[in-house]
Amino acid sequence: MNEGSEFSLNIAQIVQRLRGSNLHSQIERQAKDCLHRPDIKLESLKEDVRNFLRISGWEKKLQNAVYRELHIQLPPNHPRAPPEHLKEPLAYMRKAQASWEKRVLKSLNSMSTELEVPLARKRPAAEQTELTNKWNEMGTDEPDLSRFRPVYAPKDFLEVLINLRNPNRDSCEDVSAWSHWGLVQVPLSVRDIPQLRKAYSELSLNLGQLGIDDVANIHPDLFENSYVQIGEKVVMEQDSAAAQQYSRRGCPTGLRADLWALILNSMNQPQDEMHYEQLKAGVIQHDLLVDNLIYKDVKLTASNDDYYFVFEDFLYQVLLCFSRDTAVLEHFKYNSATPPKSFIHVGEEEHVVVYPPNGVIPFHGFSMYVAPLCFLYNEPSTLYNIFREMYIRYFFRLHSISSSTSGIVSLCLQFERLLQTHLPQLFYHLRQIGAQPLRIAFKWMVRAFSGYLSTDQLLLLWDRILGYDSLEVVAVLAAAVFAFRAENLMEVTSLASAEAVLADLSTLKVMPLIQIFLFATAI
Repeated sequence: MNEGSEFSLNIAQIVQRLRGSNLHSQIERQAKDCLHRPDIKLESLKEDVRNFLRISGWEKKLQNAVYRELHIQLPPNHPRAPPEHLKEPLAYMRKAQASWEKRVLKSLNSMSTELEVPLARKRPAAEQTELTNKWNEMGTDEPDLSRFRPVYAPKDFLEVLINLRNPNRDSCEDVSAWSHWGLVQVPLSVRDIPQLRKAYSELSLNLGQLGIDDVANIHPDLFENSYVQIGEKVVMEQDSAAAQQYSRRGCPTGLRADLWALILNSMNQPQDEMHYEQLKAGVIQHDLLVDNLIYKDVKLTASNDDYYFVFEDFLYQVLLCFSRDTAVLEHFKYNSATPPKSFIHVGEEEHVVVYPPNGVIPFHGFSMYVAPLCFLYNEPSTLYNIFREMYIRYFFRLHSISSSTSGIVSLCLQFERLLQTHLPQLFYHLRQIGAQPLRIAFKWMVRAFSGYLSTDQLLLLWDRILGYDSLEVVAVLAAAVFAFRAENLMEVTSLASAEAVLADLSTLKVMPLIQIFLFATAI
């Protein structure tokens, strides 16, 4: 298919998607209402209506909606290709993902059988009333969760990625000079440092950065004041593209919430608040087995975290609603995964349904995707909408097997290649003592560093994820952390001692590490 026809298909797809949106009906209503205005003339009707929509801000809203659709990256329609091939072109990746999904679902179903806990049940009226009354203080609950275990932990997922192989590739044919050193053995293309320098040119040493220049000793306000003023203008203009470009050099603390909402085009309209209330009603009416996994995960992670324990109630509210949100299923159109299905008993009959309703089975650490956002948004429906948009754009890629450049497989390979080329002696030393770097860094990457960095530093990293619309910077930071601690790591003699050197990342400064790693060393 040539570029022109593919572009036309993409436009048609975006138009079709927006046509069914709430925004389309709002603009249509505004256009009809403005016909009664005295400044709308019949002879210049089209132009006058367009001017009205531009002046009243609706044109900007439409632009932002189109910009969001472009970043969702739906696979183009192709008359001869099955949809699953468009979502993930590599057959061995599709096969590995399908196999992993079966394993995870089997684990969930086994838990249901062993514990004699149904996958879903309607709550009795008394229980519904009790939950309604304590909705804002669910953290005070101490249910017995000892029988429940996470369906999987990141290390289980890593083992699957390590065993990925392309069956069409001759085993003697080397993926690269380094392939036998690393754990990931798939021939995906990842960027080297010169390519990364070019792609992340806004992070270079000669440009002001939030996360560096705002904390410098010499006239920090010279940079920050003018930068904040530009940020305020971007927020006032309500332009998603400008907000995304701006966040590449970091978002000021006071503007971050507005800028992220603008980049994600998640403005929390009345219909969004209504949707959240409907999801909340669903939580109150029905109890799901995965609710216990969510409770357990929050208790094991965020509740024990010095930064996030205060947000325990918010995390339950957001994650329980998220598990019931069928709108999340939309992202399976471009996710290599498929939503899991299971048997649910309704009365006497058994039905096959997507389970949980959003198609996402939570795993150990899942709640940490939400926790940092609680620092920015304290209104539940706003927090919910931002998290859902972050998930369907970025976070799903961290626990799905795919060949995407932002997917976890590429991030692992990117991390290993950067270390192998940048610090070959360190990589070889760690490998020799049985401390493969990826075994340590994987848990950071699969959570986009949430729970490992201090919150202010994590938000600076996530600024760049949003700004560059890519998770690639996560792999760069992981390699930069090893480079920073290289001297100590060269002294260790076991995996346990290597892990000890890298156990606490809470004092690290994200932006200096990334800058020095990418720009301060000649390769």
